[in-house]
Amino acid sequence: MASSIETTLGNANTSLALLKVLAENSFDSILITDATASGKITYANKAFKKLTGHDPAAVTGKTPRILQGPGTDKKVIKRLTEALRSGGKFEGKAINYKKDGTPFIMYWKVLPIKVGGTLEAWIAIQREGSVI
Repeated sequence: MASSIETTLGNANTSLALLKVLAENSFDSILITDATASGKITYANKAFKKLTGHDPAAVTGKTPRILQGPGTDKKVIKRLTEALRSGGKFEGKAINYKKDGTPFIMYWKVLPIKVGGTLEAWIAIQREGSVI
C-alpha cells in the first residue's frame, strides 16, 4: 500500500513539526506571503538569506518586490500578477537582486495555500539559476 502525505502527516502537531523541519532545512529558498493584495512576507527560511542576503526577520512585513530591480522582466512580473489575481499557480524565472545589489537569475514557483477553498497564503519556492 502506497503512503500518502495525509497518512504521513497524521495530526496537526505532526503536520506542523514536519513542515517546520522541511522549511528550515530546504536547500531552496521558501517565502510565504499573506493572501492580501499587498502580499506581505510572513515567513522566509534560512535558504532565503543564503540566496538573497536578506535576513528573514528583516523582510517580514515587506513585499517580495524588494528583490526586483532594473533588469527584472516586467512581462514575467505581469504573468505573476495575473496568476496571483486568479488564485492560480505560477512558474518563472527573472533577474532579481540580492541585498547588496548583485543581480542573479531566480527560478521560482508560486503556489496558493488554500484551506477549504479559501486562499490563506502564498508560498514561493526559489532557487538561483545561471544563464545557459
